[in-house]
Amino acid sequence: MNSENELPADEPSEQDNHAQHDAHAQHDAMADAARDAEVEMLDAEAEAEADGADEVVDDTPDLAAEVADLKDKLLRAVAETENTRRIATREKADAAKYAVTGFARDIVRVADNLSMAMMSVSEEARKADQSLDNLFVGIDMTMKELLNIFEGHGIKTVAAEGQPFDHNVHEAVNKVENTEVAHNTVLQVLRGGFTIQGRLLRPAQVIVSTGGAKAGDAQKSEPESESSAEAAGDGAQQAYEPGDAQTGQKVDEQT
Repeated sequence: MNSENELPADEPSEQDNHAQHDAHAQHDAMADAARDAEVEMLDAEAEAEADGADEVVDDTPDLAAEVADLKDKLLRAVAETENTRRIATREKADAAKYAVTGFARDIVRVADNLSMAMMSVSEEARKADQSLDNLFVGIDMTMKELLNIFEGHGIKTVAAEGQPFDHNVHEAVNKVENTEVAHNTVLQVLRGGFTIQGRLLRPAQVIVSTGGAKAGDAQKSEPESESSAEAAGDGAQQAYEPGDAQTGQKVDEQT
């Protein structure tokens, strides 16, 4: 009796159908969310790769600028090193050349004393006293030998007497009026000057002339004097021309 009213055991109920449908729908939603997340992740990776490529492209100019800057610094360092080397070489050469400058400045005083000794002896005194003349000759030989030794070590005398005054190598201690020579001509040397390896060691103390013609004026007057001399020579030649000789001959004949 009761068996007719009971439902079959294998047939699902309506409630189970709804639960199963909800489970399928939830599973589909989760699958869609997973796919969306995966798509978003792929898009993010693609954007990151694109940004990385852009960053690499943007870094290239910076690297080139950095290389150029390092190259410039290297060239400057090499140039500075070369300049330092040249300066050191020049200073070494100068030190070798002028190492004896202090000694040379002191030893030229010996030449001063010898020169003063020779200037103190007059020509008349030498002729009157043979011993004094022999002493003078010995001092003169010593002076010449000393100057030869100086030249062997690069020490040379400064040309002064009869030369135009040069403030680079001459020191004027007095001026004397003399119209026979050009203005600012060295008349007398009181103390000789010296150079060492072309560099001034000591200036020459000199007496210079004043009142004479300027150097430029003297050069201009030379052609004029030469033309005057030529005119005088022409006049002298005209005085001894054949016509004058014939006149002289007539005078002789008349006498």
